[in-house]
Amino acid sequence: MTQFHLLDRLMGAQRPDLSTDALLRAFEATPYDERVAAQSTYEALQLGAARNPDAPALQFLPNADPAEPPVTLSYRHFMAGVTQAANLFGQLGVGPDDVVSFLLPLLPESFMSLFGAQAAGIANPVNPLLEPVQIAEILRAANTKVLVTLSAQAGPDLWAKVERIRKELPALEAVVVLKGPGNGADRVYSYEQLAAAQPSDRLLSGRRIAAGDTAAYFHTGGTTGMPKLVRHTHRNEVYQAWLLGLKLPGNCILFGLPLFHVGGALTQGLASFAMGSTVVVLSPAGWRNPNAVRNVWQLVQRYRPQIFGGVPTVLAAALNVPRGDADVSSIRWCSGGGSAIPVAVANEYVRQFKVPVLEVYGMTETASVHLMSYPDRPVRLGSVGHPGPYSRVRVVQLDANGRYERDCAVNEIGTVAMQGPGVFSGYLSEAHNRTAFVEPGWVNSGDLGRLDEEGYLWITGRAKDLIIRGAHNIDPIVIEEILFRHPAVALAAVVGEPDAYAGELPVAYVQLKPQTPAEPADLLAYIAERTPERAANPVQVYLIDAIPLTAVGKIFKPQLRWDAARRKVAKMLADLQEPGLDIAVTVAAHPVHGNLITVRLPGWPESQRAAIERAVHQRLDPLTTRHEVDWS
Repeated sequence: MTQFHLLDRLMGAQRPDLSTDALLRAFEATPYDERVAAQSTYEALQLGAARNPDAPALQFLPNADPAEPPVTLSYRHFMAGVTQAANLFGQLGVGPDDVVSFLLPLLPESFMSLFGAQAAGIANPVNPLLEPVQIAEILRAANTKVLVTLSAQAGPDLWAKVERIRKELPALEAVVVLKGPGNGADRVYSYEQLAAAQPSDRLLSGRRIAAGDTAAYFHTGGTTGMPKLVRHTHRNEVYQAWLLGLKLPGNCILFGLPLFHVGGALTQGLASFAMGSTVVVLSPAGWRNPNAVRNVWQLVQRYRPQIFGGVPTVLAAALNVPRGDADVSSIRWCSGGGSAIPVAVANEYVRQFKVPVLEVYGMTETASVHLMSYPDRPVRLGSVGHPGPYSRVRVVQLDANGRYERDCAVNEIGTVAMQGPGVFSGYLSEAHNRTAFVEPGWVNSGDLGRLDEEGYLWITGRAKDLIIRGAHNIDPIVIEEILFRHPAVALAAVVGEPDAYAGELPVAYVQLKPQTPAEPADLLAYIAERTPERAANPVQVYLIDAIPLTAVGKIFKPQLRWDAARRKVAKMLADLQEPGLDIAVTVAAHPVHGNLITVRLPGWPESQRAAIERAVHQRLDPLTTRHEVDWS
């Protein structure tokens, strides 16, 4: 009995008829590997396509416009494209241990080539918005053999990056371009020409993919220093499709997450295809296209998704879009992950849509979702629910060196650790594995959380996000939740600014809703009236035009921390300023010190340099962040 036929027997074709608790009891008697027949992502896609080969697998909206006719690929066409992609990579010499990297926006070919690469070798989707030096570091670390990107005609900016870094990639043997010419000269090939020449009904390699074979490398963490590449097996990724199919089957999904992120590639991509759902792609830029959010409720009316999901910034932005007379009655659940959903945002969805908000939690190292709120269990807003079947979660105390000391008591905050079929075996670089696991098989999430009496997990913040003000440990989520309840606030983030006395002081960054004014003093008073801890009150509120986001829509707090430190240091040095002589402050990531404050003093005469440098050091030495003086 195949994996998804088993789902039919237990649940009904698309409607659960067993409770979560009954499903978990049914699974306890059989190990996961015996229960799931699909060994690879390719087999999982085949099972999804077999449900109805003529149903739409993918509908592509070039402009995220609900009125435009979509480019539609049936499951028959989609699987043919995946197979042809696998065969073309095989023709270029890609075997099970070879890497195909991608620098692509969201196009139909992007999905087919991603999963085709996993059938031929190892896929490595890379953020195309990174700078060339960062892209080169990732591709070198992955030992990329084939690179897929847009042609110079279709994507001149991307092609310029590729041209700049090609000579820095010694293992690179071929570049395959979409939507442009390529005849093999200078090792550049046309994707369309190569694919058209391949059979679409079988893998020419004859490869039998094992569950333990490597499927993909996903880059995660920061973008400085040695790239951190997460190694996924086919087993890791198939588990994601199986888990999501168990309790959240849907007819289609509005897709706007990038494929270099596991939430896009696996949670919304592979899982949807493996269940025979339709993936509606909202333009090459996804949710970054302003039309996607602007048209969100008309898109819901047109495509009738049962689940409306995205990262919290997308959920918050959608609430600011008037629904008008759009019919959104198809929505049965709202779901979010990638970072914590503000409770105020979740409550608003419950109020407006009268449906549960199901938060999910995981990380690249767990192949995305590891815990989730289940629709047939009580939903605790602010909690990320319970682990999936065959998965486990613990909250542990670690010593100063990151080694396991003990498990935490109920409701005691500690480091969240996870184990299960989705958990990776380690990073590609052994240097990154030294602190990756708290115990064998138990990945260190880097998040702080607690397990309550009913086994619900509550994430209390990132360990590095804690603001330590003297003896007070301040969780920024508490203040952010308060700010999200203010009617003028669209997005908010609280970070620590350096302080010579307290170590850190909390400051808040706020992006206001359009045409909804508010003053920093009013927001500070609003927080002070509602925060339970006086020490948690921000000392400043900075109104900015746009909160910085990562490419997948998460708030990028490092940039805010650097800005907060820059503002604070500039104030500390303001009285040293002299007419005609500049003091410029920058703060950025540093490969050795973590962060570095640079004080630039261009044009200062030699006779004054010793005195001004001494004064700078006297002011900044008490800070825990390293600093340097630069005369350039």
